[in-house]
Amino acid sequence: MTALRIANCSGFYGDRLSAAREMVEGGPVDVLTGDWLAELTMLILAGNRLKGRPGYAPTFLRQLEDVLGPCLDRGIKIVTNAGGLDPAGCAEAVHELAARLGLSPAVAHVTGDDLMGRPLDLVNADTGERLDAEPLTANAYLGGRPIARALAAGADVVVTGRVTDAALVTGPGMWRYGWGPDDLDALAGSVVAGHVIECGCQATGGNYAFFQDVPDLAHCGFPIAELHADGSSVITKHPGTGGLVSVGTVTAQLVYEIAGPRYPGPDVVARFDTVTLSDDGPDRVRITGTRGEPPPDTLKVAVTVPAGYRNTMTLVLTGLDVADKARVAEEAIWARVPRESFDQVDVTLTDRGLLRITVMDRDRRTAGRVFSSAVVETGLAGYPGFHALTPPGDASPYGIYWPVLVPAAEVPWTVHLDGRPLPQDSQDPAPAPVGKEANGPAPAEAPLAPGRREEMPVTRMRRIPLGRIMGARSGDKGGNANLGVWVGTPERHAWLSATLTVDRLKELLPELAPYRIDRHDLPNLRALNFVVHGLLGRGVAASPRMDPQAKALGEELRACPVDVPEDLLPDSSERPS
Repeated sequence: MTALRIANCSGFYGDRLSAAREMVEGGPVDVLTGDWLAELTMLILAGNRLKGRPGYAPTFLRQLEDVLGPCLDRGIKIVTNAGGLDPAGCAEAVHELAARLGLSPAVAHVTGDDLMGRPLDLVNADTGERLDAEPLTANAYLGGRPIARALAAGADVVVTGRVTDAALVTGPGMWRYGWGPDDLDALAGSVVAGHVIECGCQATGGNYAFFQDVPDLAHCGFPIAELHADGSSVITKHPGTGGLVSVGTVTAQLVYEIAGPRYPGPDVVARFDTVTLSDDGPDRVRITGTRGEPPPDTLKVAVTVPAGYRNTMTLVLTGLDVADKARVAEEAIWARVPRESFDQVDVTLTDRGLLRITVMDRDRRTAGRVFSSAVVETGLAGYPGFHALTPPGDASPYGIYWPVLVPAAEVPWTVHLDGRPLPQDSQDPAPAPVGKEANGPAPAEAPLAPGRREEMPVTRMRRIPLGRIMGARSGDKGGNANLGVWVGTPERHAWLSATLTVDRLKELLPELAPYRIDRHDLPNLRALNFVVHGLLGRGVAASPRMDPQAKALGEELRACPVDVPEDLLPDSSERPS
């Protein structure tokens, strides 16, 4: 059986509008997928809905207009989570678009993820903290089974609400290959493939540590997963497009926004410490060996809660005595509007001389121009060289992302085809909830223990930026930051595993010192993964950090100078990964 070619055309709400057309016109594909949802997106869509706008991603319809006809002609299925908070409304909009184009696709949408209106115990799945608040949204992460059901019923377009990002690949795999709940390794392999392509160009050279090696990044092609019946896959892109698919670019995406080696989802727990990557030709990387374990008996629910209003002013400090200028600036501001009048204040002085002050309060007026005008009033009575990066403005609402768990058995889903629900008695059952050790202990060939701590031989050392031999990619996972790092050879991994301990990481990046950090070794990927608990507070929408999604954390680490054995240094013709 030939591989199922699953293409991605969107990694986030706001990605390149031409991508769908590029993927359909650029070469053969069987399924066109796109990821429009993130934790922040749910808050954005909720705000849109409160203003009378759609609760789904309208940019999906703009892309669909370019490709719906060609997809129907060629039998290309379209699967998207752009339904957001209103998959039924999005499906109706697809029908309206199709009618305007003179087309008649079968359009399915999935419901069941929206848990608003039912009582939820708002205990944070990461921290155990309980929240006493009224949710703005509450959506369970569904898996691939409803997508497979919709495709099996003949849908040409499948619109979902909140599903896992990888479900956009796992669902078509279930449909094509008939995987059941017990096909754990195949399901796990599809989750890995889905995780690689879900963020679009991040798998094909985008945001890549060694970006100098990526040709024509300005015209970077989007990724394709050639998915096989056993769950293995090949990651590639259309010929003639910019970008790069290599073991390095795929590794970078594999270590992005994961926690430990076990990657839990509603269909399977994928073991990232069993994944093997190998070159399969130019711009082709083969993924094999992924092992799967039964899924947990709970589903994660993304809850968003309105938290109040926030406002930020950024002042530029130049020349001499920057620390003293920052002190004088604060004193002048708080003399006009007391610091204690706000619910929360965050003050950050960067090493580039930017003084960023963020205030948060339940009252919009307090956090609004009362604050920003007070900052501007200091302009002629403060430190020398005063200027701001932002004009005085009003406060904006912000929300909190709050992950909770619910029993999976209590979250039924329904597939609607052309507006009509499919019979419940024909719905494929969800995987039976069992403990993670139901298939026995972890495979012996993929230990979860930390990496080797061998004594390194005495050798000459050279002080260089860590990034000269190491790649990194970082991001957000709720209130936690994820930092994945990797190297290109077993020798470098042995050194990195022995050297980059949690304590050493905190020495190199002192801002991480107050936080609990978990470290996971992934020797099969020659990688380490760090989870920094609480760095982002209550999530990206509420974080006052200048980099609220921790996207730059990996590059900050790569810039740190360290002593490296000379025999591990790349020669002049070699890139480290």
